[in-house]
This record gives sequence, structure tokens and C-alpha cells, in this order.
Amino acid sequence: MRSAPIHTQRLILASSSPRRQELIQTLGLPYIIRVSDADETVEGKITAAELVEVLSLRKASTVRDMLQTDEAHGIIIGSDTVVVFQNEVLGKPVDEKDAFRMLQALQGNTHQVYSGVACVDAATGKQAIAHRVTHVKMKPMSDEQILRYIATGEPKDKAGSYGIQGIGTTLVESIEGDYFTVVGLPLSLLSDLLLQFEIQVL
Repeated sequence: MRSAPIHTQRLILASSSPRRQELIQTLGLPYIIRVSDADETVEGKITAAELVEVLSLRKASTVRDMLQTDEAHGIIIGSDTVVVFQNEVLGKPVDEKDAFRMLQALQGNTHQVYSGVACVDAATGKQAIAHRVTHVKMKPMSDEQILRYIATGEPKDKAGSYGIQGIGTTLVESIEGDYFTVVGLPLSLLSDLLLQFEIQVL
């Protein structure tokens, strides 16, 4: 009788985001990418903290359902990020006009970035979910500067219409909190969650 194969614990990133894929590499652990096509609509009133946790878990759970039996091993990681300004959740802009509206509101002000992380054991379904918040202060910007930034194309797939790891870093005056929360995957938080699955980054 043949024994079942022993798998080393690996990470399964449930994201198509190049930024998250770059960040997961820095942990130095084996990983694969499985893109989640999870529905990101949420009904009813919900806080930003609840929203990023719900969507992170939904992304990870969707990928778990997609996995074939022979690849259902490892820890699936889902993550979601939103920008919040004056209690309004700012997701990805629908078009350039929407991006301009967001950036015009954010310029010269402080906003919050919430990133949720969900870890799900592909084999057992065990879950660990949490989030982090970082405060970001933007420089004052003229309409012309905002339009030039939009013209770079960087805002179109970013929550809040900017990317702190790209040319958008020049728009930011200061941050209070974890930088990687703003990029979209808080690695310090992720490493803490992975400990619940007996995975040590260091």
C-alpha cells in the first residue's frame, strides 16, 4: 500500500496583483499564484475594516474551491485594500473622471488605507483573518498636477487612484503606520498570521 505524498507547506497567493506577487516573493517561502475571480460586491452597511476582511476571506475561499484535489495543500492568502476619506470608501476608479474626483479630494488631506489579509488552509479550511490601517497625508496638488498623474495611467487599477510604490510616491507627504499596508499586502501582519499555521518566516 502506497503512502500519501508528504507536501511541504507552501503559500498560494489568491491575487493577480503584480505588487502583491512581488511582496510575497520577499518572504522567501515556496509559493504559487492562483487568481481569484471572487465577486467583490458587498450588501448592507459595513465598516472599512469589516469590508477588507470579508473580501480577503472571499478571495481565499474562492481559490480554495477552485483547487484540484491533488493541489489542495498549502496556505491560501487573500488580501484586499481600500482607501477611506471622511468615511467614504474609495475603491478603484471607474474612469479618469472618477480618478480625478478622488485625487482632488485626497490632495492636501490625510486619509486611511485599510488592508485585510486572510489565510486559509487549503486542506482543512482553517482560517486566520486580520487587517491593518495606515494614515497617509497627501501633498497639496493643483488640478494640472492631478491630470498629469492620471495621464501616467498609474491610478486606473489602484484603490484611491494612486500607487505609493510608483510615481504616486511623489504625491505623499508622510505616512503613519505600515508602508506595505498601503502597497496592498501588510507583510508583518501576514507573518504573524502564518504562525497560526506553524509557518515561520524568520
